[in-house]
Amino acid sequence: MPARTHTPTTHPATGGVEVRLPWWAVALPALAFAALLLLIVGTGEAHAVTTDPAVTRLLARIAALVTGRQ
Repeated sequence: MPARTHTPTTHPATGGVEVRLPWWAVALPALAFAALLLLIVGTGEAHAVTTDPAVTRLLARIAALVTGRQ
């Protein structure tokens, strides 16, 4: 006995596809994009951090001891 094959029913084209997304599926990528954009734009205001003179002197002294200079 032959097996029946299921033939899908075809619906006429309605002119568009309806896709329903939850609100967070649109909001989260938009929020992530905005955060990354702010990080990129805000990097122009970065300033170098000044080091403590004591740390600089300590590193110079260690370098002098390692190289054998006094």
